[in-house]
Amino acid sequence: MTPRERELREDVVATCQALAAKGLAQGTAGNVSARFGDTMLVSPSATPYAIMTPDMVVAMPLDGDGDWIGPKRPSTEWRFHMDLYRERDDVAAVVHCHSREATALSIARMEIPACHYMIAAFGGPTIRCADYATFGTAELSAAILVAMTGRDGCLIANHGQVTAGPTLTRALTLAIELEELAGLYRASRDLPGFSILPDDEI
Repeated sequence: MTPRERELREDVVATCQALAAKGLAQGTAGNVSARFGDTMLVSPSATPYAIMTPDMVVAMPLDGDGDWIGPKRPSTEWRFHMDLYRERDDVAAVVHCHSREATALSIARMEIPACHYMIAAFGGPTIRCADYATFGTAELSAAILVAMTGRDGCLIANHGQVTAGPTLTRALTLAIELEELAGLYRASRDLPGFSILPDDEI
């Protein structure tokens, strides 16, 4: 194992643990991955973040169809991580979680409009909600790719949120920001004077 691969594995674990520490993930829900050359390093399935180690992180070739190397199986959500890497050269890290505010909006199948200027960090004036499909399926992956077109984050109907970036630090930062925007939108949308910023401002 090269020093760079070891570093990325450590970063995957640290990002998983940060999701739990910030209240964005509960139990074993959620998953994290990083691109390493022509390989994806992804968090293992059904493993509590508190006991996860770099050696448990699963390696999957990006040109494979679910092939994996490691002591544990990859996250059941590995497919949409892999498809994002295949589809977008600018993505080198993906974070998925079931954070409370974002998941609440996803259950209502609502997108987040430009209620705050920080939505621009996601690449446009909205954070879309991907259509519903069963977790782990090719159909869900396809829906996420559509919702992520021109965006670095989206909601997933009746499920949660996903963010992507050039580094794990950036993808985690966006996950935190998406949760904040979801909470602001839920708290303000029924208030008198609620307003949306115009597209040219974004």
